[in-house]
Amino acid sequence: MFRRLAIALALVALAVPAPAAASTSRIKDLVDVEGVRENQLIGYGLVVGLNGTGDTLNNSPFTRQSIQSMMERLGVNTRGMNLRTANVAAVMVTANLPPFSTQGTRIDVRVSAMGDARSLQGGELLVTPLVGADGEVYAVGQGAVAIAGFQAQGAAASITRGVPTVGRVSNGAIVEREVNFSINRMASIKLALRNPDLTTARRIAGAINDFIGAPTAEPTDPGTIHVKVPQRFEGNIVNLLTEIEQLRVQPDQVAKVVIDEASGIIVMGKDVRVSTVAVAQGNLTVTISERPQVSQPNPLAQGQTVVTPRTQIQATEDGKRLALVREGVSLQELVDGLNALGIGPRDMIAILQAIKAAGALQAEIEVM
Repeated sequence: MFRRLAIALALVALAVPAPAAASTSRIKDLVDVEGVRENQLIGYGLVVGLNGTGDTLNNSPFTRQSIQSMMERLGVNTRGMNLRTANVAAVMVTANLPPFSTQGTRIDVRVSAMGDARSLQGGELLVTPLVGADGEVYAVGQGAVAIAGFQAQGAAASITRGVPTVGRVSNGAIVEREVNFSINRMASIKLALRNPDLTTARRIAGAINDFIGAPTAEPTDPGTIHVKVPQRFEGNIVNLLTEIEQLRVQPDQVAKVVIDEASGIIVMGKDVRVSTVAVAQGNLTVTISERPQVSQPNPLAQGQTVVTPRTQIQATEDGKRLALVREGVSLQELVDGLNALGIGPRDMIAILQAIKAAGALQAEIEVM
């Protein structure tokens, strides 16, 4: 009898679905380590070899001066001469220096035209020093420019696809200077949350402390977690960060509705809640039609032919009935309720803003 009861309970336990596991993320995907960051570089250079699509020297004096200065450094004097080349373009060169880049490694660079050049297709970037915020040269760029767009022109028409005045040089810069940063010598590290949140910071610190077995991590603010290096990881912070990055926590987020009015995009977080509110939406359509009529006199009458304007104006209002949104509904129920009204994204944006103005939307609205 007891055996049969145990078997029955086991079958019931198998029939009951297990609760869904909460979505967790790696700490690696939630934080950045202090000091492990990219550095932005910028430079000014020339792109040559263009097929007549370069800068007009009369309209781009900086291009003329750059050509003259470059030719003088190469031993050619062009001062006072009338330069009319259209195969050169002045460009701004930008790049991101990855963390811990060593001398001799290559990075990608982005090239953007400054003057009135029509296209950089087929161009070659000449040697261009790339400097950082401190004015020091960290890389030197040079190479063939590849563009994603194109431009074709005929006698009476032209076509342009993409942006032909912006290109990229893959592995086009060589790192010449390293950024000194010794991470293994640090006695403590700071983790910066990409989305600052008090609850998430506390959960991350708790996960680290549980792994280390000692209170080494402490959240100092919603976006920063201070971690003291344990004794067994001294001089080997790389191993510590490797272990910490793989720990999984459940991130928290504020209730927020993000609206892009330009494109009509609406993004709502899972914690968005609405108090009891009634919503109605209607469309007002005004139609104006012009049907002018020609009034022509009889042949024997001494009159003039005139055009008589005839305008018809009609206004129709398509009103929807009030829809009741219950208090504390979930995100799915809110979306279903708004869709039941048969409205589009544009009208939904106005409705969400009106619900927020009425104090019934328990979330933050951010308009991009």
